[in-house]
Amino acid sequence: MLGFLALSHAVSLLGSLAITANAHGWYAAANKAPWTPPDWVFGTIWTVLYTAMAVAAWLVWRHRPASRRRALEVYAIQLALNLAWSPTFFGMYPMLGTPALWLALLIITALALAVSLTVVRFGPISPAAGILMLPYLSWIIFSATLNLYAATTN
Repeated sequence: MLGFLALSHAVSLLGSLAITANAHGWYAAANKAPWTPPDWVFGTIWTVLYTAMAVAAWLVWRHRPASRRRALEVYAIQLALNLAWSPTFFGMYPMLGTPALWLALLIITALALAVSLTVVRFGPISPAAGILMLPYLSWIIFSATLNLYAATTN
C-alpha cells in the first residue's frame, strides 16, 4: 500500500512543479472558465484523488497476478498521462502559447479514456477499486472543460 501511495503522490509532486512555477505568472492573468473553482480547491481535491487512486491500485494488486497485470498496465498509462498534462498545460504555454493548451487538451482527453479503461479493468477485479476511480474520472472530465475553455479563449 505504501508503495502505491508513494508512487501516486510522487506523480502529484512532479506535476505540481509546473503548476507552482506558472500559477502566479501567465495562468494568473489567463482567461479562465467562469466555473473554475478557487485555487485552494485544486490542491485539496487532488490530494484526495491521488490517495484514492493509490488505494484502488493496491486493491487490484492484491489479487492474482494474471488478472491484475493488464489492469495495472492501464493504470500506469493513465499515471503517465496524468504526469504529462501539467507540464504541457502550465509549463509549455510560455514557450508555445495557445498550441500548448490544445496539446494539453489532447493529453487530458487521452487521460480520460485511460482512466475510463482503468475503471473497466479494475471493477471486475475489485468493485471497490473501480468505484474509487470514479471521482477521479469525474474530476478529469471537469478539468477537460476548463482546459477547453482556456484553449479557446487564450
